[in-house]
Amino acid sequence: MAEVTLSRVRKSYGAVDIIHGVDLGISDGEFVVLVGPSGCGKSTLLRMIAGLETITGGEIRIGGRVVNDLDPKDRDIAMVFQNYALYPHMTVAINMAFSLEHRGTSKAEIAERVKWAAAILGLSDLLDRYPRQLSGGQRQRVAMGRAIVRNPQVFLFDEPLSNLDAKLRVVMRGEIKSLHQKLKTTTIYVTHDQVEAMTMADKIVVLNGGRVEQIGAPLDLYDRPANQFVAGFIGSPAMNFLTGTITSDGFAAPGILLPLPAHELKGRKAVYGIRPEHFTLDDNGVPAEIVLVEPMGSETQVTMKLGESQVTGVFRERVSLPPEATIRVRPDLANIHLFAADGGQRL
Repeated sequence: MAEVTLSRVRKSYGAVDIIHGVDLGISDGEFVVLVGPSGCGKSTLLRMIAGLETITGGEIRIGGRVVNDLDPKDRDIAMVFQNYALYPHMTVAINMAFSLEHRGTSKAEIAERVKWAAAILGLSDLLDRYPRQLSGGQRQRVAMGRAIVRNPQVFLFDEPLSNLDAKLRVVMRGEIKSLHQKLKTTTIYVTHDQVEAMTMADKIVVLNGGRVEQIGAPLDLYDRPANQFVAGFIGSPAMNFLTGTITSDGFAAPGILLPLPAHELKGRKAVYGIRPEHFTLDDNGVPAEIVLVEPMGSETQVTMKLGESQVTGVFRERVSLPPEATIRVRPDLANIHLFAADGGQRL
């Protein structure tokens, strides 16, 4: 296990900058998730840590050692890819043992490590099978097993669950988190799925356009996003945003006046943010016209119009009114977020 430190790391292709001076510290044994939309640079950053991409500037340290110029095989890392990358003509056992054989590890130690990893991953009864005889989830476990047997300082995961169906993704998500709790190996995990990030990470790094928007614990990012981008990216359904002006009476958005907690920002143009679950049905609340009702069983998701803006509310109550009916909702004043209208920074 080891600390990983990135200092002013940059990546350019000719005149095009992809990664813009990223600083990041990852503690020994920490599970860090790099998350962001497609094209934000998260996989490029992971590949630079792995040594699969050269860096244009800055410094990468693993276990206190600068690894900028080291080959991937010399960095003591193990990587799990999106597409499993298993050898189809080799059994599960040989797939898992291949990297150890290549490094000249003794047969006795290889057998012991493969047996140990297979037991952790529930693969003990599948060691003689070939990849074509396995399900998608089993193949992903083999790919993880191949990484585990190396006992590296750092695990790198590049969107490993993207090719799995929704139900299996949930199962594998739990297995990876459980695996980390057992091994306590420093782990860096890339995904575009903010639900994966929230449920798995000790620390989340939100990237956008090759820059770090915010770093923090999952609930810190959820409860106190640094800007409108993070607020809109973290959380499902996404946070609602209404643009308007802060007044002495509240927040004036087109066609409606919304309540605000005490503030000193009168007259400022801003963006009013509220998460769907922070609306409450209340006969004394503001009027909202129903657009769409989606019963989810344990809760009801309602698309509605507040003035001229369309927003989403999530209620524990079962709302069964038709479109264009009016309900009244109350925003939770303890969970209102205000962002600058220009730039989106938190106010």
